[in-house]
Amino acid sequence: MEWGVILTVSITVLLALFATGVPIFVAFLVVNVGGTFILFGPSGFGMFSNSFYNTITQETLMAIPLFVLMGEILFRSNAVEILIDAIDKMVGNIRGRHYILVTTLSTVFGALSGSAVAVAAMLGRSVLPVMEERGYDKRLSVGAVIGGASLAPIIPPSLLVIMVGSMVDVSIAKLLIAGILPGLLLAVMMIVYTYIRVLRDPTLEPPRKEASENKLSPKELLIAFIQTLPFLIVIFSVMGLIMLGVATPNESAATGVLGALVASAIFRKLSLKMVIQSILGTCSISAMILIIIACSMFFGQLLTFTGATTGLVGMASDLGLSSLWTFVVLMLIPFGLCMFVDLFAVMLIAIPIYEPLLDVYGYDPVWFWMLFLINMTLGAMTPPFGYTIFALKGAAPEFSMEDVYAGTWPMVGIFVLGMVIMYIFPSIVTFLPSMF
Repeated sequence: MEWGVILTVSITVLLALFATGVPIFVAFLVVNVGGTFILFGPSGFGMFSNSFYNTITQETLMAIPLFVLMGEILFRSNAVEILIDAIDKMVGNIRGRHYILVTTLSTVFGALSGSAVAVAAMLGRSVLPVMEERGYDKRLSVGAVIGGASLAPIIPPSLLVIMVGSMVDVSIAKLLIAGILPGLLLAVMMIVYTYIRVLRDPTLEPPRKEASENKLSPKELLIAFIQTLPFLIVIFSVMGLIMLGVATPNESAATGVLGALVASAIFRKLSLKMVIQSILGTCSISAMILIIIACSMFFGQLLTFTGATTGLVGMASDLGLSSLWTFVVLMLIPFGLCMFVDLFAVMLIAIPIYEPLLDVYGYDPVWFWMLFLINMTLGAMTPPFGYTIFALKGAAPEFSMEDVYAGTWPMVGIFVLGMVIMYIFPSIVTFLPSMF
């Protein structure tokens, strides 16, 4: 069977199953089991089980349950609610302040963990329920989380950047530095978009108090600031230890859990019951997320075996288009693949094929590979297959898939616009690396 037919049939069946409302992992299981039986027969199910085991035991996925546990502790200790109250008091009546706070938090934690899935799951469990309870728009809240979390593979430290740098003839340090300005640009674009939305439609946030009602004394402002300090312990326990070279990203997730426990103790919410509830909630959410990822990765392995992945990439290199249109095609293929195939798998297949084309078309390596990473991240958050949004949905089951999709699409548009800007002004990517 031709790879094009297999790819078309697989995607069609997945979309049809999604439309029926079955759980995400069930839809992938149906396609994976059916594909394994058709391609390999009963003997293929040994490969199926081995793939699942190898996926869920990957060391790189350890950050997911640890960050989910951190989110559970922060949620159940009311740390997030206390932080939002304190920010309320300090910033006053600035429009969309909570959305901006959530975007900033997801960007910071994304940079710390390096995993968009882990951050989406953590904030989906800790922040989104609080936002919904306070009357904030579900879809705009989802966008604030998913957009910032998706900057994880871009802003240093980033495991994906290190992998790319180890596979191509480009300085890893330059690639890491190259992600700073693009990440900040995209984060600022998200905040501006949110501010304009709230400015045009005030109903997207709860009614604002009059300025006179919200005016606080210096003492009250100081108390509000002090209330934010325990949360800074959490950020330092993750980011500070990475910056000091004490912990790896996975280890920093564990120290983040310890920081969350310290913060809950400061807020006098630490108890054995709370810890047990957090662990049980983490087991449930993490199991769902890991099953979804395992199903998605095996689906990608099936596509690779049939030649669909290699066929798509090879087709792009044989089109003979101009430099601009070649760049567009080279971006479109991993974008499409990363909707339902693991980013690492796409990188391992595409990079060896793409690297010789850089000299042919005169692309700056640092600029090209950074846009390549942004593009893959974009694919992983794009409906209907992006598994970052599946992780968010698994962590926030009270949010419908319709709300998650609708909240994600504007962020997809921002990422696309950001890539266009970086194509027109490549110095956004290359300026900082050129100084080192």
